[in-house]
Amino acid sequence: MSVQQDGTHYQDVSCWELSDSFWERINDSFWERIKPLLPKDKSRFRGRGKARKHIGGRPAADKRRVMAGILFVLRTGCQWNAAPREVYGSGKTLHRYFQRWVRAGVFRRMWKAGLGEYDEVHGLKLRWQAADGAITKAPLGGDATGPNPTDRGKMGTKRSLLVEEKGVPIGIEIAGAQRHDMKLLKATLEERRRSEKVGDERPDGG
Repeated sequence: MSVQQDGTHYQDVSCWELSDSFWERINDSFWERIKPLLPKDKSRFRGRGKARKHIGGRPAADKRRVMAGILFVLRTGCQWNAAPREVYGSGKTLHRYFQRWVRAGVFRRMWKAGLGEYDEVHGLKLRWQAADGAITKAPLGGDATGPNPTDRGKMGTKRSLLVEEKGVPIGIEIAGAQRHDMKLLKATLEERRRSEKVGDERPDGG
């Protein structure tokens, strides 16, 4: 993501616009900055020469529409199947792409690119930094979950967050709720260093 020196890259500060149905959609500027970070579509052709043929299968979803739906769910906290189907499509499709893009590192690249743009425009204030953790419930479980010692051992997740002087998140680590903040601090700082390398990688198929 390059930043234009004349500042026009940031004319539309808001990344959302209202459609005719009054639901939010990703605007053109934001989408042009997201699109290069997405994995390439896998080819549906197999074979070589005259034997090369289309293998069929489910057509790919509109990625811009899917990303808008995913961000809608993340912004509102609603369930996947509660996202307006007439605007964003099937909630199952949104969740499937969300899981696929998480595995492919898409949202990590978006975060890294956003940090880069913010640093160029406003400048990250790294002289003073702060880290803290927060526990959230995780009733469905998952890899980064564990028994919450403050909630009768129910499954939960702890997020350890590192911010710069103005509160901009520059590092994050997620683990089970039972992990102590001190043990997560080193991993959080290491995540900050890893995030500096993310974004230079070209996304491949996913």
